[in-house]
Formats: sequence, C-alpha cells, structure tokens
Amino acid sequence: MRPLSVVIITFNEERNLARCLASVRDVADDIVVLDSFSTDRTEAIASEHGARFIQHAFDGHIEQKNRAITHAKHPFVLSLDADEALDEVLAHAIRKAKGEEAHGYTMNRLTNYCGTWVRHGGWYPDVKLRLWDSRKGRWTGLNPHDRYELEAGSVIKHLPGDLLHYSYYTLNDHLKQVNYFTDIMARELHGKGRNASYVKLLLSPLAKFIGDYVFRGGFRDGWHGFVIAMISAHATFLKYAKLRELNRA
Repeated sequence: MRPLSVVIITFNEERNLARCLASVRDVADDIVVLDSFSTDRTEAIASEHGARFIQHAFDGHIEQKNRAITHAKHPFVLSLDADEALDEVLAHAIRKAKGEEAHGYTMNRLTNYCGTWVRHGGWYPDVKLRLWDSRKGRWTGLNPHDRYELEAGSVIKHLPGDLLHYSYYTLNDHLKQVNYFTDIMARELHGKGRNASYVKLLLSPLAKFIGDYVFRGGFRDGWHGFVIAMISAHATFLKYAKLRELNRA
C-alpha cells in the first residue's frame, strides 16, 4: 500500500476546511495545509484535524500548489482545494488506488452553486487529475487556471465517485471571484503579449453564453444554470476589457 499525502492550499477557509479535512480522514497518511497567512480560524481547524500547518506568502496558484507538494512526506499525493471534499465512493476508490501502481488518477468534480448541484453547462463531469505520483509531473497552466501535467507515457486511470466542490454560497461570492480571477487572467495575457480586439470583446462573451447555456445544456439547471451562463459571459468580457486597458496603458 502506497502511503498518501493530502496537500491543500488555503487563505481564510474556516467556512470550508473542516469538511474537506474530515472527508480525507480515512485515506490520508499525511495532511499538509499550506496557508497564505489567514486571519480567521483556518490554522485552528487544521490543527484540530491533525494537519501539518505551514505558511508562505501567496505568489500564484500554480506556484503555491507546486510548493505545497514539496512539503508532502510521501510522493503519492492527493491535491485538493479547501472548498472540495471526497464523497464516500471516491474515498473508497482512493483507498483502493493506494494498492495499485498507476501514475495518476482522474476524478469527476460535482459543483454546488448557491445550494444547487450543477450537472450541465460544462460544469459536470469537470474531470480533474488530482491524485498522482508527484515524481512524474508538476502543476502548470495559466494562472488562475492551473492544471497538473504528468510526463509522457504515464499510466492514468479514472476513479468512480465525485469530488464535491462547494464553490459559491451567494451570487455576490461568484461576482467577487470573477473580478479577482479576471484581474489575474488579464495580467497573465498581457504578460504574454496578447491583444483584445473589439470583435473579441463583442463575440467572445456571446459565444460563451450560447455555448454554455444552449449547447452544453445549462438551461437544464434552471435559474442557476441561467445565472452561471450570464456571469461566465460577463467574466469573458471583463477578462478582455481589462486586458485592453492594460495594453492601452
């Protein structure tokens, strides 16, 4: 059986962390919480659940998640966000995977949005690679949209069950996150020399709404499906509008 380290990055996650840590209690041999100097009860909650609590200034999602792995005691790692939790089926599958030899494991992520489980609009199954041999890959991508990449030739399996994602409790939570994330995305795109034409400003949000709400079935999630599609389109507009402002400056 491979011993498993669970790594989690946090900042003011007292609302979510206890649920996350409780869900990995029976699968983890080591738990690391890498925190960005929280001012709430995050540290106390981590200690109550037996996690090792380490602090480091936040310098990017990709950078912080790679840093968290360096604190893991074991190379077999499960990486979670504090607002995620394993359901019972997934927890059982992970315990079984500890006795296997695959290099990585994907899992479906199911998101709870303002009390509603969202199963359409491109939000489900939202397959994530979160369990892996850390000697075979690293976090990469474009902040804040990180992804883990295993080296070529790695054996990857898919696990049953769901990674439960408690994303936004209110619409205001979603809007705040959109503003925060679009700031990061605009800066990343600006740093790569990208441009935002008027055509992109106009058509990209429209394409995003139609794609998510119509073709990916967002309408099947009722009111919240409509809200998600509208805010996603708005986020697309903000990303390019902010990029245009940076380029003009």
